[in-house]
Amino acid sequence: MNNLIQLNQYKKLKNFTLNFGPQHPAAHGVLRLILQLNGEFIEKADPHIGLLHRGTEKLMEYKNATQNIPYMDRLDYVSMMSQEHGYCLTIENLLNISIPLRAQYIRVIFSEITRILNHLLAVTTHALDVGAMTPFLWAFEEREKLLEFYERVSGARMHAAYFRIGGIAFDLPINLINDIFYFLNSFSSRIDEIEELLTNNRIWKNRLIDIGIINYVDLLNYGASGVFLRAAGIPWDLRKNIPYEIYNLIDFEIPLGIKSDCYDRYLIRIEEMRQSVNIIYQCINNLPLGLIKINNYKFTAPPRSLMKFSMESLIHHFKFFSTNIIFPKTLWNYKAIEAPKGEFGLFIKTIKNSNEIYKAHIKAPGFLHLSMLNFLSTNHLLADVVTIIGTSDVVFGEIDR
Repeated sequence: MNNLIQLNQYKKLKNFTLNFGPQHPAAHGVLRLILQLNGEFIEKADPHIGLLHRGTEKLMEYKNATQNIPYMDRLDYVSMMSQEHGYCLTIENLLNISIPLRAQYIRVIFSEITRILNHLLAVTTHALDVGAMTPFLWAFEEREKLLEFYERVSGARMHAAYFRIGGIAFDLPINLINDIFYFLNSFSSRIDEIEELLTNNRIWKNRLIDIGIINYVDLLNYGASGVFLRAAGIPWDLRKNIPYEIYNLIDFEIPLGIKSDCYDRYLIRIEEMRQSVNIIYQCINNLPLGLIKINNYKFTAPPRSLMKFSMESLIHHFKFFSTNIIFPKTLWNYKAIEAPKGEFGLFIKTIKNSNEIYKAHIKAPGFLHLSMLNFLSTNHLLADVVTIIGTSDVVFGEIDR
């Protein structure tokens, strides 16, 4: 008996190591987590993300400015036009271009449509991870309608390449504004239905409340943005704090949380969809007539009618779109937008008299939020990791770019 007691004193307990993903449906892509468990409690979560790398930033350095726009769609592939928006604004800042007012309104309409697309997927796949299947099916019905609006303006349901340097590719088709208006009239009821199923659901609240709490000091140290900051009560939204396009003309609220837990982040995404509906209404009601791209054919294609009657315009179009934009001097610029997942920014540097980008770096909000996973999940149960990943709203196109 004494020998057994002595053996137990020198006995070392080893944590159980578990691989979570990349094949796990709740890993939201190609995430692989190496979890160290003490029973069912997490002691360490080590995310491995190197399974999707396509070298987007290096590819951007071998293309001219316009050719890079389709790469943006393939970063966060559920927030396509938001990425395009950030890139076009960065190049326009470099070239000191101011785009027509109508183009700005149309950009904002589709940026907010993109925000709704993202949040519908984020909220309902999160619910699916936790165990509620019905909202997922409802949301995809609404997403189909929104993706149809994408298709009608660009010809593509997802990878639209609709935003262009100096404006947008095409004007709005006939009746599209009316159809968006009719969609908005019914969409608020769809949000209500999702809330009826989730917001006061006892199981949903038990799985989310007091899970993944992080205070504002730690959030700032990790470089968090977007919903994470607002859930901690920090009123930081680039559309308000550093407005771009016509957001300074729009009246909308910034929803804030109190506890900074998974439940607060869910509520904020729901309210942001309602605010996006409000923003689109205002844009539709105030949409001006006019040009959809700048009237400078060094940056945008001239209309076909002009090329038809002017050989000089046709030659200029061929010249400018074969060599593309020539940057007049060595420049660098960082521009960030309030993407659905947080602050999406691009740092771009160009060299004098070159048509290529010398250096490109993408600041993806999901990368910084994923870095908080160990902090958020330590001392939580294994089942809570699924909830925390879901509320982080990660997409690996932008994380392992």
